[in-house]
Parts: sequence; structure tokens; C-alpha cells
Amino acid sequence: MRWADRPAVLERRAVSGSRARPPGMGAGGLAAPGRQRDKFVALPEEADDAAMPLIEEPPEVHAGPGVSDDGGLGHLGALTTATSLPAPGIFEDLPRPVEPAWRGRITFYCVAESFDRKKLEELLKLTYPPGTVRSFPDVFYVEYIKGAEGQPGGDVFFFDYGVVACWGMTKTQEMTIVRGIATQCMESPLPEQWIEVDEFQFSFGHEKQQHVQNDTVTLHRRYAQDYKMKLSISYALAQSTKLSVYEKRVTDIVLETKNLPVALAEHGEVSISGHDIARLIGKVFLQKSAVNLLGSVLGTPEFFWHAPDSFQALYTRVTEYLELDSRVELLNSRFAVLQEMLDMLRDHQNNHHGVRLEWIVIWLILVEVIVGMFELLGLFGIVGKHS
Repeated sequence: MRWADRPAVLERRAVSGSRARPPGMGAGGLAAPGRQRDKFVALPEEADDAAMPLIEEPPEVHAGPGVSDDGGLGHLGALTTATSLPAPGIFEDLPRPVEPAWRGRITFYCVAESFDRKKLEELLKLTYPPGTVRSFPDVFYVEYIKGAEGQPGGDVFFFDYGVVACWGMTKTQEMTIVRGIATQCMESPLPEQWIEVDEFQFSFGHEKQQHVQNDTVTLHRRYAQDYKMKLSISYALAQSTKLSVYEKRVTDIVLETKNLPVALAEHGEVSISGHDIARLIGKVFLQKSAVNLLGSVLGTPEFFWHAPDSFQALYTRVTEYLELDSRVELLNSRFAVLQEMLDMLRDHQNNHHGVRLEWIVIWLILVEVIVGMFELLGLFGIVGKHS
């Protein structure tokens, strides 16, 4: 598929999301690894608030000495206040609605196996003003839109393993990033069926307890412009998006091989060559090594080696919400089942080939015995004697 045709694919994915299938179902009706999205996971508070950008809350205004709080209306003002304000209701303690400026989209696009880091760095520095591009292990950060008056702006993260994360941006702006930057630096672009788009929401409010629930990350407003906190969360979300690609690939392999055990059970043989079995074994090994050996999905990012412990605690909590460990465990169990099945088919093919060789040897021995008998009969003059 040409990349000129891919923006339409990405736009469709961004609108519908990558979770359009019924819960727990994958392509072809196969049960897909899922997670519980409505669970509540509390996020840790930053221990060192002095290191974080703070947004001052507006001070409470009190009337000066000699001036009543009702603006000089005296008893009339008190009466008006008493009669106009409703009594406290049962919904008084509910959180206040969040203004649109303090909430927005978090979208992750996995479009390639990896990005050319050197080429990406050069392109970002040529495209965006100095000071807006920062480099971290495995990721580049771009301050795409600067937030006004402490409000969240637009932030973009380019992860080396082919994932682009966009915070607080419109779909059009996200498409501009993916088309204009990401597509120029891709190594091994993903085919259409494996492109993954995950959507989340963020909300900055006054809640005392930061948390993530229903794919919405709720943080305190004082962290609205803290890109390192967003990066800590994005590491976990990007790993989840990349893991979804591996889940799709394993699902494709399962669907490709699901009829082989049935054919072996019903007919005692399978219509697949040893070359095809070896090819499937190689595909399974590549996906298993990508998940378990390359470290892009399982390993703790290098960024947290030098970051405050609170950032790693935040990352760990988000991975708990995304159920990364259980999803990887389920993925490895599928790898094990596939590997066992393919090993069984390979052994069956080897045994079948061995039986054929044994029969060939038996027939050769039989032919040699017959030839030897004729030679022996010829020595005694029984065969080949002319009258």
C-alpha cells in the first residue's frame, strides 16, 4: 500500500478508534486480549512539588475592615442572599465540570516498526523553533502548541519504536504531524491491517486524588504544562499501543494455522509443506523475540533511571491500568501454544518423511535380493541356459 493512500486510513482509524470490535473479540471471532477500562487506578502524587510547575489558585477575596461582605447592603443584602441561594443539595460534593481548555485528546499512532532517529532529529530541528524540541532516551519531545496562562498546550512525542503520541491536539493537527514528520522517518512501515490508533482523554482539574479510569487520565491543574509527567504517562500508553500490534500479528498467525490441527485430527495428515512450517516457526520466533528481547514493550524505559522515583511510580500505575503484564503473559502463552503446535507438525512431517525413506530402502533391498537370486540361479545354470 502506497503511503499516499494511508492518510485516509489513519483518519478512519482516528475517528473510529482501534477498539471498534466487541469486547473480547478479535478478527474472525477469535478472543482478543482485552482489559477492563472502567476500573479506577489511583495515580501517585508528586512528592517534590517544588520541582513541578505550579499554577496559583486565585486568592479568596475578603471584605476589608468596616465593610460588610454583602457590599454595604446590610440586612437587605443578607436577606437577598438568604432567599436567592438554594440550600445545599445532595450533589454539592460532586466535582465541578472541567472547562474545555483543561481537557482534550491523547492519541497514539503506531505506523512503523521504528523511526530513523538521526533523520527524525534533523527534521524536527529544521521544522520547529529552537527550544521546542527535546531529546530523551527512545523518544523526542516537541512543544507543538504552548499553553496560555498555565493551561495545557499541544505536545508531541516520537518514540523510536514507531509510535507517535499527541496530547491536546485536534485530529487535523495530528494528521499533519503523522503525514509531515512521521512518514518521512519510518523504517519498515506497517501494512494497513497492522496500523494501530489508540485514543484516550486527559483532564486537569482540582481533584485531590489523581487517577485514570475509562481511558481518561485525570491530573491536578498544577501539572498542566509538565511535559515530563506527560512523558511518563506516554511511555506506558505507547508500549500498550505497540503491544496491540503484536497482538494483531499473533492473532493473524493463529487464524492462519487454526485449521491445521483439525485436519491432522480428521485425516491424519496436513496439506502443508515443511518449508511452510519452517516459515511459520520463523514468524512466531520473530514476534516472540520482539516482545521479550528487544525491550520496547517489557523493559522499563531508560528515562526513569535518572528521573525522580515519582515519575516511575506514575508509569507503573498506568501500566497496571493498561494490564501490560497480564497481556504480555497471555501473548507469551499464545506463543507457547503456537510453538508447540508447529513443533508437532514439524515432527509429523519429519516422521512422514522418515517413513517414506524407510519404504524406499525396503524396496531397494527387495530389488537387490531379486537381482541376487537371478545371479545365483544363473550360476547354477537354471537361468540363462540355452538348449
